[in-house]
Amino acid sequence: MSEIANSKLAIIGAGAVGSSLAYASLIRQSAREVVLYDINGPKVEAEVLDLAHGTQFTGASCVAGGSDLDAIAGANMVVITAGARQHPGQSRLEMAGVNVGILRELMPKLVERAPGAVYMLVTNPCDVLAYAARQFSGLPAERVFGSGTVLDSSRLRWMLAHRVGVAIANVHAVIVGEHGDSEFPLWSQARIGPISLAEWVQDDISPKGLVPFSEAEFDAITESVKSAAYTVIAGKGATNYAIGLSGARIVEAVLRDEGAVLPVSSVLTNYRGISNVALSVPSVINAEGVSRVIEVPFNEKEQELFEHSAATLRQTLDSLGLD
Repeated sequence: MSEIANSKLAIIGAGAVGSSLAYASLIRQSAREVVLYDINGPKVEAEVLDLAHGTQFTGASCVAGGSDLDAIAGANMVVITAGARQHPGQSRLEMAGVNVGILRELMPKLVERAPGAVYMLVTNPCDVLAYAARQFSGLPAERVFGSGTVLDSSRLRWMLAHRVGVAIANVHAVIVGEHGDSEFPLWSQARIGPISLAEWVQDDISPKGLVPFSEAEFDAITESVKSAAYTVIAGKGATNYAIGLSGARIVEAVLRDEGAVLPVSSVLTNYRGISNVALSVPSVINAEGVSRVIEVPFNEKEQELFEHSAATLRQTLDSLGLD
């Protein structure tokens, strides 16, 4: 496949995340047309109008939408951000029941109007909802996935870049597993430029000039990544800008048929012994959606953490009756 001409992106939900994703997609020119839908007519119409007033400055991209679901007809990609809002102190998995119920009703209506689209779940818990959306839609596995740990990995890279004083683009590190409390970094594969993190030293902190990362620092960074969303939600009520930008980046990988490697969440089949659960691992994203997952080496501790993350999500899926 190749880049989609006159591509149409449909965003379901005009809340903080959906409107931020629409804004990011317009200014990055992720799609030729951005359509924003929400059941709250006055809210979504105001968001569309506000965005439309700025399209003089967004190249050829345009925006439309409203409270009529037919507006998404023929979309090449559908991103679902609608659902219950995460409150301070609430885990992503605690929202599962409500949002699965919303998705059960919504997904068939979306597929009816955009049967050829690639679908991405941003609503939390995105791993559970990616699994549920695949069941409710009947679509091939590669065309339904969650935004996963793309944002978490960006948070990790930002922290590492700040620690060692390099550009974020030169940090190569990824978070895998659940987009939630059981996620973890693949420290064994992390690099600063071509140098493994285990070998990296910073030259200007101590007189000796050698300050390597410690295990305690790795643990602290991991916890900071995990708690980052809670910190933002506690301060301003929602995370929206960074997820909008990371979501737009994933959209571009699909609509431009890039073959980009991103840690999205898809239903796995015998990935390091894990099947029938959606987890984030490095995956090749193109116009087909998740065209393949990449077998990444894990060390023994990472394998244990991955299995724990899978068990955590499987427990939630079982409690919701999702086989």
